[in-house]
Amino acid sequence: MNKSELLQIIIEQLESRLRIAQSATQRAIDAATDEETVPEHKYDTLALEASYLAHGQAMRVQECEDDIQYYRNLVLRDSEKIAVSSYVVVIDENDECKHFFIGPRVGGLSVAWNDHEVAIVTVNAPFGQALMGKEIGDEVEFMVADKRFFYEVVSID
Repeated sequence: MNKSELLQIIIEQLESRLRIAQSATQRAIDAATDEETVPEHKYDTLALEASYLAHGQAMRVQECEDDIQYYRNLVLRDSEKIAVSSYVVVIDENDECKHFFIGPRVGGLSVAWNDHEVAIVTVNAPFGQALMGKEIGDEVEFMVADKRFFYEVVSID
């Protein structure tokens, strides 16, 4: 098991998201400063709306950069108990295996690795909270919107 390879794939995915956010920011800035957006009367708010969008996109770029930095600084640890940086395989009630990486941020992001779809889960998510500290063979139970989920931990790397 080479978690550093998985970590590199996650960072590459985050860098791709950053490039998309940077492109969207530039388009929003261009729209905000374009001659076509100059207000024609006091109720014409196109330029103002475009500037708000540009600001929001710039904040998204900063968030993407922060995400990348968190993952670049992440120390990969091996442990018998689930913790941040653990690669976890669980099995559900239908005997389907699911693969997760416990990350510091960007929960919900999925990457392809070793012929598996690996979803990032953070400790802030109900599932992440339920996983923390579990060992192989432990059962994990948590609820989301009045629905109860059950898993068994199959492996931890």
